[in-house]
Amino acid sequence: MEELSLNILDVAMNSVAAGAANIDISLVEEQGILTLTITDDGKGMSEEFVKNVTNPFTTTRKTRKVGLGLPFLKLAAEQAGGEMTIVSDTGANHGTTVKATFDTTNIDCLPLGDIAFTMSTLIQGSPDRDFTFLHRTDAGEKYLSTKEMRQILGDDVPLNEPSVLMWIRDTINEPFSEAENE
Repeated sequence: MEELSLNILDVAMNSVAAGAANIDISLVEEQGILTLTITDDGKGMSEEFVKNVTNPFTTTRKTRKVGLGLPFLKLAAEQAGGEMTIVSDTGANHGTTVKATFDTTNIDCLPLGDIAFTMSTLIQGSPDRDFTFLHRTDAGEKYLSTKEMRQILGDDVPLNEPSVLMWIRDTINEPFSEAENE
């Protein structure tokens, strides 16, 4: 994949497929390190599956025998001087956390890409799921919560309404402001 936003889309869609009702996506950029964390409350993965999930031939897909999302994310992190970890539980506290770090000064660090498109695509395709999005940099912080959006919009306005999706894209694409740091 040529940009991290596509990796985020892939991993979050895996969360949806795992039955997650809540998916949290966080991007934190501090001192030249980007930390991407995706946490869900889906069915989780067995310990054995987690050990092998970065092998492209380990997948739960029925349509093809290859799964490249997590192997590509791991490769992208390692090429940029970082790493990827996966913690998953199938028990009472079921869910999965994928965390990847990237040295943003590394020449091989992939660009973030169109994160606004990624988030609006996730919400459009799964309007019944709760997504939170946090992007924190030295310049400020952006936060989006579909649960909070539903509370404000009520039941009459679905989150996959075109005007809502446009607002999501515009909000995420808005530059960080100095006021957010104060």
